[in-house]
Amino acid sequence: MRPTVPGRPGAARLFLGAALALGLSACQQPGAERADRAAPVNGTPAPTAAPTPAPPAPPGSGPAGTPLTRAALPEVRDPGGCLTGAPAVARAPAPPLALSGRLGLWVAEIDPKTLGVVRAVGTNPDSVFPLASTYKQAVLWALLREFDAGRVSPTERFDVTRGDQSLGIYPFDGMNVRDLSTRMIGYSDNTATDILHRRVGLGRVQAVADRLGLCRTRLILPTRDWWVAQSGLSATFSGTSRWAGATGAERLRLAGLIDADARRYPAGYVQRQLDLYFDHRWRPADDLRAHNLSTPYELGTLLAHEFLRPGLSPRALRWQREVMALGFGRRALRAEAAGNVAWFGGKGGNGWRLLTYSGYFQTKDGRQVVYAFMQHGADQTYTMPNTHRAFAWINAGIDAVIGVQTPRPPAPKPGKASGWNR
Repeated sequence: MRPTVPGRPGAARLFLGAALALGLSACQQPGAERADRAAPVNGTPAPTAAPTPAPPAPPGSGPAGTPLTRAALPEVRDPGGCLTGAPAVARAPAPPLALSGRLGLWVAEIDPKTLGVVRAVGTNPDSVFPLASTYKQAVLWALLREFDAGRVSPTERFDVTRGDQSLGIYPFDGMNVRDLSTRMIGYSDNTATDILHRRVGLGRVQAVADRLGLCRTRLILPTRDWWVAQSGLSATFSGTSRWAGATGAERLRLAGLIDADARRYPAGYVQRQLDLYFDHRWRPADDLRAHNLSTPYELGTLLAHEFLRPGLSPRALRWQREVMALGFGRRALRAEAAGNVAWFGGKGGNGWRLLTYSGYFQTKDGRQVVYAFMQHGADQTYTMPNTHRAFAWINAGIDAVIGVQTPRPPAPKPGKASGWNR
């Protein structure tokens, strides 16, 4: 069963994630238009500032002016086990193309042995942003841990019930776990995600962050729950002030109640209520209450562990690599156009005035790179057209960290046969 999508632009239909799986031809890097906008945590964009030219890197320095021979900066955690803020690194280059709203970026080369930061650049790396569909890679990681523990089989099959249906396209009845995971990442299928998220367990998906001490990262809610909460349909969410600051057992208890509220309504009704909310009552602060969240630095840390130290069996690792390679981003990287990407895994997300992209890649010479881009409160309600602008900035950050990635010239097309035979 598949929903119809409202014909008018705006509102809930913008959450459809399938476009993230397409090769967007707009991802090439245009000219030199730019905007550098600060992104405070409180959701109020700072005035646009004139760019400050970066000083040239001193001799013996890397692309961002950091010493080439310095030791990797380790992850640091406070006495409670929470990851502290991002290490002191150079500010990311200004966005080459204008981007509105609050912005965050973290690009880092990671030491594969220690997972410390070799070099990095960042803009607002410790500010909290909604994750949108970027969080779905955590569901996959949690699912694979359950597979390794013998609690989930890749051949287990599901029918799609009314309570499962989220916004967007639905998977077919009888689809198995392995195929649902492919739809979740390759097509950003919200219903496939919610089925797997609930099968794994809300707490086990949140544990992906908690085990790493990512105390500002929330991963616990399936997609339908965000929208039911945000549109005012969850009595639990609307009736408590404790949700935003809840952790541990209290967060799990409240999340279970919000999830139960969310499954009471048909998807079409949720979509109509969400349309009304976005058209008349939307506030940026509501996104930070309802959505799964992280910071660019914490998400970058999650990526480093997810791809370099996932703790998975060889079979689960092969599953992870095959599925995450389907995520959007590889063809948008200048490093790929330069022939310098040996392997890539990524995931993006979009929503009402928000856009996120994240990824990991290994270069041909063995360097490990992670990136996390976040935009919240954009001037555009539909943010997918901002993709080429987002990757212009991501690529500028990558150039600053590992050196300029110069696309190779296209291979010459074979000449046409004249049709004349001697």
